[in-house]
Amino acid sequence: MSTVQVAVFIIITALIAFATYMHCRGKLSDGHSNEKDYFLASGGLKWYFIAGSITLTNLSTDQLIGMNGNQMALLAWWEFAAVAGLLILTFVFLPVYYKNECTTTTELLQKKYNDKHIRALISVLFLFGNLFIFLPAILYGGSLFLLSMVGLDTGIENILIVAVILAVVGACYAIFGGLRAVAVSDTYSGVLILGLALLVVYLALQAIDFDLTGIPADRLTLIGSNDSPIPWHTLLTGMIFIQTFYWSTNQTITQRAMAAPNIKEAQKGVLTAAGIRLLIVPAIVVIPGIVSFKLYGDIGDAAYGRIVGDVLPVWLSGAFAAALAAAVLTTFNSILNASAALYVCDIHEAYVDRPQSVAKLSAIVSIAMSILALALVPFFASQESLINTVQELYGLLSMPILSAFIVCLLFKNVKAGAAMIGVVTGVLFYGFWSMIWEPAHYIHGMAVTLVLSVLTALVMNKLVFGQMPQFALGGADPTPQAA
Repeated sequence: MSTVQVAVFIIITALIAFATYMHCRGKLSDGHSNEKDYFLASGGLKWYFIAGSITLTNLSTDQLIGMNGNQMALLAWWEFAAVAGLLILTFVFLPVYYKNECTTTTELLQKKYNDKHIRALISVLFLFGNLFIFLPAILYGGSLFLLSMVGLDTGIENILIVAVILAVVGACYAIFGGLRAVAVSDTYSGVLILGLALLVVYLALQAIDFDLTGIPADRLTLIGSNDSPIPWHTLLTGMIFIQTFYWSTNQTITQRAMAAPNIKEAQKGVLTAAGIRLLIVPAIVVIPGIVSFKLYGDIGDAAYGRIVGDVLPVWLSGAFAAALAAAVLTTFNSILNASAALYVCDIHEAYVDRPQSVAKLSAIVSIAMSILALALVPFFASQESLINTVQELYGLLSMPILSAFIVCLLFKNVKAGAAMIGVVTGVLFYGFWSMIWEPAHYIHGMAVTLVLSVLTALVMNKLVFGQMPQFALGGADPTPQAA
């Protein structure tokens, strides 16, 4: 790695940190701040910070590295479908969250079912997903990119060294700044990374004289065959449910939209993020990978780092390394902040006591999760495809969790215990489908899991709890909580 690359990397990283500090200083109260201060930025995020933070929280190494690592256009469907998920968040879920004054998405479940245990169960599932899937995948992908871009050895020892550095810096953002610092750093980093990523697309195409001939047709098509990562028929079943779960119920994403001063500001930010997702993101997550196939052959997850290192001038590659590192940090610290919110609000306060210092307890949670995530990095280093592994594993949790939200929003007179039985049934069924039975693609399995979880909840509500579910759009009205 040249002196110029190192110098540019350090300068840009420091500038992002300094700009974030200048914007946030004095706006977070002391260590005894409440949840609204720490987890929702006191309801003070403007639409442009919401759009920037939602974009960068999602757009990290599992997208840029993992999707380009497949080296085919087909993966763009994840981004096109995400637009639908963001629209569902804007017009279906956000009005419900704001009406019920939720700090976490899971708080809605407690208010609708009038039961704290279902809120805790869903929070535990979210925390498992963050800890065992997203955090280690992000650290691995970011480390792999930075090493491959500068031509260093990508052995597990070097990957772990870089991962430790990323984890420490990312945790500092989450611990010392709360959601406001996370969202602001996301936005500043987002402007840089989107601009440079588009430049990489142009320079990559220029490197092959904008000539895609010689690339196999299955690398260029948007119609996936049965043995492709996204068969075309999965777009008609589980894909929309995956997007609904991720964008509308996942605390890491929705936390930003719930931190606006009002719902109109929140909706404006989410719609802006949807526009970015439609017009910019698909190109940057597939075109460099396709070009790299023509230049280097099938090199998997190392594709993006290598082509960035080859097409960008030395000083710009240092800037891009800083931008990608920032994307890793912002996604990592966003998940840590959301995880702390889930633990503090949904578990600790409900079953232990009200913390004297929200910030201190959140710091403990963030440090513990960072250490455990680092221990899981070697597992993701052993996987053939980062993005496919992440998506398939998360099916264990995503559809069962979504079923609890669907039941409470479409039905009333349903007991929390029935919904919890549906959730557990879904986890067990999807694990059997994807790891043992494997009768069809895992995305189809997600759709089947969701339907099974919802039906199980409704049937158990009648058989076990003796209550007939009643269809009611919007579900039951929130009931007063017991002291």
